[in-house]
Amino acid sequence: MFQKVLIANRGEIAVRIIRSCKQLGIETVAVYSKVDEHSLHVSLADEAVCIGGNNAKDSYLNMENILSAAINTKAEAIHPGFGFLSEQAKFAQLCESCDITFIGPSAKTIKNMGDKSKAKQIMKDAGVPLVPGSAEEVSLEAGKKIDEEIGFPVLIKASAGGGGRGMRVVQSLHQFDKGYYAAKQEAKAAFNHDGVYVEKLIENPRHIEVQILADKYKNVRHLGERDCSIQRRNQKVIEEAPANLPQAMKQAMYAAAIKAAEAVSYENAGTVEFIVKDDAFYFIEMNTRIQVEHPVTEMITGVDLIKEQLQIAAGETVSMAQKDLKMQGHAIEVRLNAENPKLNFQPAPGHISMFHMPQGLGIRMDTMLYTGYDMPPFYDSMMGKLIVHGKDRLEAIRKLRSALEELIIEGVDTNQYFLMMILMHDVFVNGDINTGFITQYMERLLSYEV
Repeated sequence: MFQKVLIANRGEIAVRIIRSCKQLGIETVAVYSKVDEHSLHVSLADEAVCIGGNNAKDSYLNMENILSAAINTKAEAIHPGFGFLSEQAKFAQLCESCDITFIGPSAKTIKNMGDKSKAKQIMKDAGVPLVPGSAEEVSLEAGKKIDEEIGFPVLIKASAGGGGRGMRVVQSLHQFDKGYYAAKQEAKAAFNHDGVYVEKLIENPRHIEVQILADKYKNVRHLGERDCSIQRRNQKVIEEAPANLPQAMKQAMYAAAIKAAEAVSYENAGTVEFIVKDDAFYFIEMNTRIQVEHPVTEMITGVDLIKEQLQIAAGETVSMAQKDLKMQGHAIEVRLNAENPKLNFQPAPGHISMFHMPQGLGIRMDTMLYTGYDMPPFYDSMMGKLIVHGKDRLEAIRKLRSALEELIIEGVDTNQYFLMMILMHDVFVNGDINTGFITQYMERLLSYEV
């Protein structure tokens, strides 16, 4: 096992990684930008190194400074968390060249899965179900031809994309040119690559993902699925596990996820994402990192995914046989953001004048907040995640409502009441959800009084 690990991230995920490292007896090194000097992850780590200015490009995206910090502190491995450098093949390759273990898959796997067109081709060859469309980047004319074959509406998507950027919905042929060039322009700005592909738009599907673990000895395990259908502008808001799906479909998705992992010789933790419509499911992408929503899987399986990542990266095998996986109860997670939903979800950084975390059996909060903390304006607005576990979905919903009522965050605007409105909505409670839920019921979800 490693003696010392550097965490190349900030916020709640850095705190989360530090906790698992401590439980394994691993020393930790935090890195931080100037504005994060008093952040919780800095005070919890055994060592801390300032790696640059407040903008992410000067600090958390500064590969040279992060690697220098690892070398100078004699860290044997780097955990990238999620976001920032977690899916940068170049960073994984640089770690290897510096004889530092990158806690994640190989640079080749990250590159292949980061290129959405290449990923689709690999999955097609592996027999994983795909959304109808192109398996590679397309020209304007080729895209039009494919669209006429599969029918409108279609999605034009950035090959190097993610997070909803470089994506355009096209409803008819006469809209295609405008959507095509807009997607390419946004893709170029966001990812420095303007390649796009097209696929059939599956309207208002469910978004289901399968958690996998794989080691260097070709052992691949699934840890069940998560339903991430409650989204706003392609960004997840609430996640839960397990999903309310027929068992036969779940088993088919597990098999497809394992096929996907084996097709790219996957190592470490990863997530295979699908959309589900009616009786069919389709691969959309593989996330080559730990996910924001990993706690709901931990809550129903009892498996510490960060510990698994560390152990696999250190050369150990996945700690469980597939037959030993047991999923118990139901878990739900909400993402708490410093934002004002009534002002079009405008970010609301600022001083946390009061913070109280809810307590109770089956209640967990992953956060970097404390009373007196200053939420900086330079990064995303997520303050943490509130996760609950119940014997079934209804108990989990009730427990989460209670926990949200107990939660106190003063000093900044948050989406706390917006989340409560979702949990109170009869359609959500009945489980009849899809990715169009928030858009469809937005007016009602914003009708709360503060």
